[in-house]
Amino acid sequence: MNQNISSPGLSRHALRYRKIRDRIVEFFLLAAGLVAVFTTLAIVVILVYESSAFFEHVSIKEFLTGTMWTPLFADARYGILPLVAGTLTTTLVALLVAVPLGTTIAIYLSEFAPHHVRETVKPILELLGAVPTVVYGYFALTMVTPVLQYFMPELPGFNMLSAGLVIGLMIVPYVSSVSEDAMRAVPRYMREGSYAMGATRLQTALRVVVPGAFSGLAAAFILGISRAVGETMVVAIAAGMQPNLTFDPREPAATITAYIVQVSLGDLPHGSIGYQSIFAAGLVLLLITLIFNVIGFSLTRRFREAY
Repeated sequence: MNQNISSPGLSRHALRYRKIRDRIVEFFLLAAGLVAVFTTLAIVVILVYESSAFFEHVSIKEFLTGTMWTPLFADARYGILPLVAGTLTTTLVALLVAVPLGTTIAIYLSEFAPHHVRETVKPILELLGAVPTVVYGYFALTMVTPVLQYFMPELPGFNMLSAGLVIGLMIVPYVSSVSEDAMRAVPRYMREGSYAMGATRLQTALRVVVPGAFSGLAAAFILGISRAVGETMVVAIAAGMQPNLTFDPREPAATITAYIVQVSLGDLPHGSIGYQSIFAAGLVLLLITLIFNVIGFSLTRRFREAY
């Protein structure tokens, strides 16, 4: 009799304990999610705040339209276009390597490779992402550039072509791994329906699986773009650090990240206009990444509506 009377009290106690536990877990999950939001906001605030001091001395028009970037010279010029050109050129070369190669590898691993091959190749690819970028930089300078010079004797020792090619190889693991995961997440019934209609494995992969996984592929491409835009050591070592307004990948040039590294090494005193320019350059780099992400999001949404 006493047990029957006390059991409802125990149930209420257990329910209350469960609610408290769930709220604690929800609080920590929310806090973990807000860490990323607050970190992003802090980065933006710091860049805007530090850049405001720079733009008090340099006009935004000169900064965005100037074709000379010589903050370390006596006659300092602060036109960001040479650094933007170098950044976009190396990124484009890297994407021309990483996107088709990474997507092809993902299609093979997801649709054609046997299980033991996939379980062997994929970890090896992901290990390439653990190689320090400085190693890739010297690989581009001492291995890739001499090979390119064999076919193009006029190619200078520092050039954006070798840096872009190596960056492309470096981000292949990111593109292929995320793309393969997205393809394997496509429901099995879509493949079976395609096979039932008489389609081959290649036709199913290209016309069913790839469109079905397009949102994941877009995320992989955006990740690769962001990784290429923000790469520092490869371009600093292999592409040179000479600001040069050119979109010819055979020419040497500097990128935004390479300039930030150059100034951060102590060439300019803290608080000077030249030192504050790295925050303005970082703000431009953030805007470039944001633009690419917005474009990728828009393309993904339009494709979903069409599909």
